Amino acid sequence: MATSALPRSPTQLRALIRQGRWARPTAGLAPGHVQANLVVLPKEQAFDFLLFCQRNPKPCPLLEVMEPGNPEAIHLAPGSDIRTDLPRYRIYRHGSMVAEVEDIREEWRTDLVSFLLGCSFSFETALIAAGIPLRHIEQRKNVAMYITTIPTSAAGQFSGPMVVSMRPIPQDKVVRAVQVTSRFPGVHGAPVHIGDPEAIGIRDLSRPDYGDPVEVKPGESPVFWACGVTPQAVAAMSKPPLMITHAPGHMFVTDMRDEDLAVL
Repeated sequence: MATSALPRSPTQLRALIRQGRWARPTAGLAPGHVQANLVVLPKEQAFDFLLFCQRNPKPCPLLEVMEPGNPEAIHLAPGSDIRTDLPRYRIYRHGSMVAEVEDIREEWRTDLVSFLLGCSFSFETALIAAGIPLRHIEQRKNVAMYITTIPTSAAGQFSGPMVVSMRPIPQDKVVRAVQVTSRFPGVHGAPVHIGDPEAIGIRDLSRPDYGDPVEVKPGESPVFWACGVTPQAVAAMSKPPLMITHAPGHMFVTDMRDEDLAVL
């Protein structure tokens, strides 16, 4: 199905995903609506992860935490089902990814706690409205994401490196990009780094750890935002017995409007 044929309504889009009719990245879909990263953990590990999010609000901005066993995001998307309403999921056991699936109904348990975290896809509508081009959307690619040497603040059993997303920005629009995204702290906010990738441990922009590579052309700067894929890198280091996440770029589309998270 072509992107242009997709419904703009988050409710209709989630229904399409639930029916298995869209299993691709969600960048650019339901413009103007907040998209969210997903982390699902057993209740035994949930408090430590909640503390980890509070200590690391840039990569892990909390939008909603669900009761154990409840698959409905009652605040962000009433009537939703977190088990089926994302295009793809990843399942980690003891730090290793063991499967990528289109729904998690077979994995669901009554002790599982779901966390929805802000996603940088949510400020992309504002960047485009400000006249700032986004190459991954133009090329219908997933955004490029990289594991960095920027440490997160540990909490209980959770620790590890920050993951960032990168967008090439024309050099004369970098300041404007910072201004625009600073208004959205609930979805990662302002960039964490601009320019030299090696300064944050990225050796080769053409080889992202997650997502698709995009070219940085002459006259552009690579701009890096904290990314909600950070928990997946943290899982590899912290090795919880079970962690379920979204597949990078395959987000949960909520009913919340982007502007609801904007600050003046």
